[in-house]
Amino acid sequence: MKVVKNLKYIKDLSDKLSRYPHLVQVLIGPRQVGKTTSIIAFLKQHYADGFHYYNSEEHFQSSNQWVQECWYKAQKQNKVLVIDEVQKIPDWAQVIKAMWDQQQLSGRKIKCIVLGSSSLSIQKGLSESLAGRFMLTQAFHWNYTESKEGYNLSWEEYLEIGGYPGAYPMRENLSDWQNYVKNSLVQAVIEKDILLNHTVKSPALFRQCFEILTSYPAQEISYTKLLGQLQNKGNTDLIKHYLSLFEGAFLIKQLSKFSAGKIRQKASSPKIIPLCPAFYYMQTLSALTSKEKGRIFELIVGMALLRSGYEMFYWRDGQYEVDYVLKFGKNLWAIEVKSGQSKKANGLLRFNQLYPDAKMVMINQENYIELEKDVIGFLQS
Repeated sequence: MKVVKNLKYIKDLSDKLSRYPHLVQVLIGPRQVGKTTSIIAFLKQHYADGFHYYNSEEHFQSSNQWVQECWYKAQKQNKVLVIDEVQKIPDWAQVIKAMWDQQQLSGRKIKCIVLGSSSLSIQKGLSESLAGRFMLTQAFHWNYTESKEGYNLSWEEYLEIGGYPGAYPMRENLSDWQNYVKNSLVQAVIEKDILLNHTVKSPALFRQCFEILTSYPAQEISYTKLLGQLQNKGNTDLIKHYLSLFEGAFLIKQLSKFSAGKIRQKASSPKIIPLCPAFYYMQTLSALTSKEKGRIFELIVGMALLRSGYEMFYWRDGQYEVDYVLKFGKNLWAIEVKSGQSKKANGLLRFNQLYPDAKMVMINQENYIELEKDVIGFLQS
């Protein structure tokens, strides 16, 4: 996999490592988006031979003792310690907490970076054991700029196959590309990061649910409608459970409806943001219609906005709607995505009447690249 020089999460992690060297640096994100490749390239450039890299998946007996041995070795040689796929190690957070606490007393401190591809497993360890001892950085599926720089993808290609750089060299053979993304990437995530670690009564139904979800890019869909398409006798709690598992494995993001009341936000039907454009094309392998391109563009804008780290919603009031709403403290942005087709700004106007302090933003293909370059700067300008 090629290394892209300007991956933002590598810059973010580098800054945090410099400012907070005493904290454990935690990098989480989807599988197969270059986390390992980029981290090793960064360390070779900035730390030369001064790091030890370990992948827990390559050590079948990965355990607390193994982590301790890795830590002591890095400590003895005064090198940066990097542990990949850390969520695979039983009680990983407890042992890293113990080693971190111990080094505070001994004074022999090392820099430690851990990488993970399952948000649910990682977050549990962070909240239960490593509170106050870590800084979190998130990696994402590749955006258009990264894909163009690394593999010279065109805009049209990105709309169809964008997201997983390891699959880009297969774009001349769509059958191989589909097989790789579907079986080697998506199914591997579902099997390794979800089904292996979480209870799902019907794995076949669970996989079917993912296919249905990704067929609604950047669209609002009710839990009952999803349940109906699954033809299951369960209830909406089952669907909510499925969505939380997909979200924890960096496959989708579900947005709640924006409202001044938190209760209404939680009760609303979610808007589904598949976190990779390729998920939609993977199922059809058919040329996108203009309507589908509009949906995928709205999805790509949503992916870019998620990188801000701000709270994100959608908004609807009867016939009025706003594609995305971002909230940071008291700051509020209402964002409409315009794809080539004529689209009225009635939703923005209505939203502005209800929330006069909100900033109105229209994003189209002409200014989208500026959004990718600097999401927060774009919103604040």
